[in-house]
Amino acid sequence: MYNPTVARLTYRALLGRRRAAILFALPALLIVISAVVRFFTGMDDKVAAELLGGFALATMVPLIGVIAGTGAIGPEIDDGSIVYLLSKPVKRPTIIMTKLIVAIAVTMVFSAVPTLIAGFILNGNGQQIAVAYTVAALVASIAYSALFLLLGTVSRHAVVFGLVYALIWESLFGSLVSGAKTLSVQQWALALAEKVAGQGYVDSSVALPTAVLLLLAVTVGATVYAGQKLRRLTLAGEE
Repeated sequence: MYNPTVARLTYRALLGRRRAAILFALPALLIVISAVVRFFTGMDDKVAAELLGGFALATMVPLIGVIAGTGAIGPEIDDGSIVYLLSKPVKRPTIIMTKLIVAIAVTMVFSAVPTLIAGFILNGNGQQIAVAYTVAALVASIAYSALFLLLGTVSRHAVVFGLVYALIWESLFGSLVSGAKTLSVQQWALALAEKVAGQGYVDSSVALPTAVLLLLAVTVGATVYAGQKLRRLTLAGEE
């Protein structure tokens, strides 16, 4: 279910100049903000939790997920170069799984690692806040990558839909509207972070067992459906 050639091509596409600039910009911004906040406020557990939850997990992680998930396959479908892959003796579910693994790896590196660094800058991992939000970022990276890879497979406007989901649903409705919180990847990830961090510093609206089940269901469901959609794509010679 993993093809090194497909992985290499996907990494090359994701880490090209334009996407790489965006991928590096968001983590760099988080670290700079964390350093400034630490300088002016000192070591404050509550401030650390609010910044990591409000910016890192609610904004940075889904945005990087959009870039990595949709960028892993969307451009190839848009410009027709996916035909090159589909013409090779590689199973289409293998293509999806390989691209998903690459998208997850990229999202984790550019979101979880800077989250951990920012957490240590803010309060030295007091109350396990840095580790808690890093765990949340790692888990969210998997679900976001699967969701946005699916979007890249089914729509030519995947980036737009991904940004709407990341910025409006996750950051706005998923944080403010109680009913929407149950359907928020951010809240599912927070359920795991809540178990790691000190009491009262991380709060999730979803119980941990429910969060784990929903994370698994969304990740597996999105991956399987993306594989089915790619399988239905036909080449001219296959007609």
